[in-house]
Parts: sequence; structure tokens; C-alpha cells
Amino acid sequence: MMAWTSRGLRGSTLEEMINRTNEQYRDKHLALIQKVPTPITPIKIDKESRHITLAYFEKKSTVDYIGAVQGIPVCFDAKECKTDSFPLANIHEHQVTFMKDFEQQGGISFLLLYFTARDEYYYLRYETMKTFWDRGQNGGKKHFSYTELETSFFLPRTGSSVLVPYLNGIQKDLEIRDSKVD
Repeated sequence: MMAWTSRGLRGSTLEEMINRTNEQYRDKHLALIQKVPTPITPIKIDKESRHITLAYFEKKSTVDYIGAVQGIPVCFDAKECKTDSFPLANIHEHQVTFMKDFEQQGGISFLLLYFTARDEYYYLRYETMKTFWDRGQNGGKKHFSYTELETSFFLPRTGSSVLVPYLNGIQKDLEIRDSKVD
């Protein structure tokens, strides 16, 4: 049984930035993306602050966010990375399966990575993530490095009115998909 403690708050800054971006996209009628709540059962609650201090996960969650962008189904998970090497252990098999199934239904799945030391956001296409995942599952490297990533999918920090402009990544992802159909 997995347990949740205060270390479960890792990524909360990234999550807050994505949530604010989602609000801006919604207000501009560009997208409707919702945070998927993680189902937990509280074990200990601090009586004074009324905060949960220990809980367990009721079931495996799928991804962090799900919704639609201009009629296109979208799901993604947000991950932080402190170094230039991202451990594949941070991606869970049930997430890969969900994202694959989502893609097979005509949706777009991706990881939104935040390289904290570099203060850079990256849109990792499902197809690319799956290549890294398969490599790790077949005895290869159990991580991927910053230098292996396609530079065109780093998200711009300037010139955007939103904090995490992941719609830029979706647009590039769609262009690649459309070019494969032609």
C-alpha cells in the first residue's frame, strides 16, 4: 500500500503554475483542462491545523490533468526534475498504459517536465516518452537526459502571456501528427 506524507507536496509549485495557466486558457476560451484529484484516505489529521499528515492512496491515479483543447481531448502528467537526467521510475506503468489508451482514442497525451535547476519547461510527446520507456523496459538506460530531448519542444518563457505555455507544445505535436498523415 502506498502512503502519502508531506513529501507528496513535491511539484506543488509546478502544479500551481499549471493551474493558473489552465485558468488563463479557460478565460481565453482556448482550453478546458482540469486537475484530476488523487483519491486518498486520511490516516492522521493534525487537529490544530486540520491538515492531513498521513494518508494512503485508494487506487492508482492516471494522469494529473485531463480536458480538451479546441475540441481535442488532452491528458498530461506534470513532473519536476532537479538534474539533467530524468529517471523513468518517475513514470508509472499504469500512466503509460492510460496515455497509450488515450492516444488510441484520438487524444493527445504528454508529460510536462520542469527542469528546476535550469528553470525550463519541456513538452514531452507521448511517442517520445514511450521510446524512452521502452528502452528502459528492454534493458537500456533507466533514464533519459536533457541532451536527448528535441529542442523545439522546450516551451518559451518570454513572449507568452501564460506561465506554462504548453499549448505551444500541443500545436507542434499536432503539426508532426498531421505531417505523418500526408
